[in-house]
Amino acid sequence: MTQTRPEINEDDFKWASARLGVSVAMVKAVASIESNGGGFLSTGEPKILFEAHIFHRLTQGQFDTAHPDLSSSKWDRTLYVGGAGEHLRLARAVKLDREAALQSASWGMFQIMGFNYKQCNYDVLQQFINAMYRSERDHLKAFIEFIWSRKLAGFLRRHDWEGFAQRYNGPGFRRNNYHEKLRRAFERFTAAAG
Repeated sequence: MTQTRPEINEDDFKWASARLGVSVAMVKAVASIESNGGGFLSTGEPKILFEAHIFHRLTQGQFDTAHPDLSSSKWDRTLYVGGAGEHLRLARAVKLDREAALQSASWGMFQIMGFNYKQCNYDVLQQFINAMYRSERDHLKAFIEFIWSRKLAGFLRRHDWEGFAQRYNGPGFRRNNYHEKLRRAFERFTAAAG
């Protein structure tokens, strides 16, 4: 059954840009690169990506042998299945170690890793997960808190694509050309705004 969740609108993007001191185009650019601009699947579940190398780290590799598709010592793009299949992977990992599994997925419109829940201003992991299921506006609120807690707004203001990419996506950002994708998305949204 297809479910819909409230989507963020132009006013929400303006609110976020004012809070961060960056342009609307910048906030839209991050959203578009992280999740193709939407925070939910057609099933009503938030978009996620389960990261086997994070699960490995959080569980000290104890599931590597029995569950190599869920726990891997190295990042491996071939382990991703995409879409709703990522929720199936997450569900399997939850049966092994719930807390580690939920922290090992990137969540929602801005694909924030679960282990960053405190940096998104949540005291408890489950509060963060509940927010990720609730609405795109909750995704946006988490993004704002994360940007402030990690002191990333300045990189966005200066259009320091590499600096932002490294701190937001980690040291492997160049493998996916994240910084260039972000720059092009920003230019596209800036041009569209006229």
